[in-house]
Amino acid sequence: MLNTEVRSAVRVLELLEYLARCPEAVALKDVVANLQLPKSSAHALLRTLVSRGYVERDDNERYALVAAFRDGGGWIGGHDAQIAAVARPVMEELRDGLRETIFLGARGPGGDVKTLAKLVSPETIRYDSDGTRPGPAYCTAMGRTLLAFGDPDQAEAYLARTKLVALTPRTITDPARLRAILRRVRSDGYCVVVDEMVLGGTGTSAPIFAADGRCIAVLNVAIVTARFPKARERIIAEAKRGAALIGQRLGHRGDAEAA
Repeated sequence: MLNTEVRSAVRVLELLEYLARCPEAVALKDVVANLQLPKSSAHALLRTLVSRGYVERDDNERYALVAAFRDGGGWIGGHDAQIAAVARPVMEELRDGLRETIFLGARGPGGDVKTLAKLVSPETIRYDSDGTRPGPAYCTAMGRTLLAFGDPDQAEAYLARTKLVALTPRTITDPARLRAILRRVRSDGYCVVVDEMVLGGTGTSAPIFAADGRCIAVLNVAIVTARFPKARERIIAEAKRGAALIGQRLGHRGDAEAA
């Protein structure tokens, strides 16, 4: 019988099956020994699976199958679990490079923002939020980005039904001004909100697109406002780069700003 197996695909499946059998995270040397793979090949396969959200790597450089697969549910399409798993390596890189808090958000019930993942800044003075409750879309960088790149009718309906409360003296609550801001966000490809959700906190968000071009999530860099002016251009660039990279790993092709 003709052997039609593709060796590269077999290696990926063998690696996933091995990790599924392991009760705990394993080191690279364990993968090499158990699967008899060259160290360079095993490392490359693991890095690819981590970047695509199928495997997670801990702080001790040990690897495990993500919980969504270990528990048997898996994911389909743009499921939150997949987005968070794919985004995590990018978020870790941004947190370590910028030393600021990184959020991943998506549209929640009623149009407000739900937090999918968070990595907190290592700085002593830093921005943080518990992320347990949906955040208002009208006065946050993540929310405005989701409104700007989502369905225009949904955005209009959200502004029409939502009580626009001033949470700080800087919160914009005029619907006309908010509509203008959303147009600017879509044109720029990112959103910056300073001191509108909470005094002393600034957020910078960029959209994450799925393979079909829909904005399915946002990447946000949260920083203490006093540090923002000096770091502004770098944070904007890194937020856009990180969001585009996550989108690419989810199958999106093309310029996110033009989508």
